[in-house]
Amino acid sequence: MMHRGKNGIPRIAELANVSIGTVDRALHGRPGINAKTRQLVLDVAQKIGYKPNLAARSLVTGKRIRIGLCVPRKIAYFYNELWAGIHEEVRSYGETGIHFAEPLVPELGKGDRAAFKKLLDSGVQGIVLTPGDPDSMNALIDRAEKSGVRVVCVSTDAPRSKRSSIVCVDPHLNGLTAGELMANFLPPSSKVAIITGMLKTVDHRRKSEGFTESFESLNNKGRIVITIEAHEDEKESFRRTKALLRETPDLAGIYVNTVNCLPVCKALTESGRAGKIRLITTDLFKEMVPYFSSGVIAASMYQLPLQQGRLAVRSLSEHLLRGAELPQAQFLNPTIVLRSNLRLYREANLM
Repeated sequence: MMHRGKNGIPRIAELANVSIGTVDRALHGRPGINAKTRQLVLDVAQKIGYKPNLAARSLVTGKRIRIGLCVPRKIAYFYNELWAGIHEEVRSYGETGIHFAEPLVPELGKGDRAAFKKLLDSGVQGIVLTPGDPDSMNALIDRAEKSGVRVVCVSTDAPRSKRSSIVCVDPHLNGLTAGELMANFLPPSSKVAIITGMLKTVDHRRKSEGFTESFESLNNKGRIVITIEAHEDEKESFRRTKALLRETPDLAGIYVNTVNCLPVCKALTESGRAGKIRLITTDLFKEMVPYFSSGVIAASMYQLPLQQGRLAVRSLSEHLLRGAELPQAQFLNPTIVLRSNLRLYREANLM
């Protein structure tokens, strides 16, 4: 039985059935712990409302640091959750120790170069970055790291840069899992389409590659007929999905590997193909719930944006405050949302 007097890290350790050291590693982004255990600890901490006293820690070290947050605002369904996690961590530092700067980055891959340069010129010691167009950011990231500014990528990566760390759901694994799920949903020789954002974005490309690899190896003679880059634009996604449905009458499945799934749901509904074509989406927000309930969405790959935001800020802050190691990669496990487990997720209960 749990001791009533325990709280904080000891309580998390007891509820998760792990050691206090394991809890400490999970909460502060340190190595020596697998992704499944890290996620278990983070989930328990969130459920009991645990918030580490990071402001007190900054007072103890006596350090004053400045961190830049170079993360887009759109598409709001995903980035609102990511920002919520970021701001949870920011608030935990209070008014002391760390100052956070948030230049405007309106959309993925738009305005991030200017925002990143502004942060470097302002004298930050670290930057949390979502690189929508990594090739355009690599030189800037390398310049930052060379000057001692640590860069943590979140949600998507710039793998050819010298960034310090990446926090995300492994995109290739995400795609592999979705592909296996689709292969099990459909009969052999099925035709499937992928709708993505921009293939130059590492997260979008790697999920597409993983899905193709998995589906075509597990669904006998099944194939991907097209990968559509819809550039995270709602009108373009709707228009191109409608065209896809007209041009491919025997289409059996669609995988949307970004959060921009509502236009696809609407196109399926208007075309009378909802429920007839298996649709696997990405992430979860309240507007998706009716489409789960009506059978338009068969499953969704949830990428834990709240936890991604929290972990990115926390691991960078811990590194800058007290020299904690920054793991090169911090991957969270994707989870599969189905109609049967939908109500277990906070986002589905915000209606």
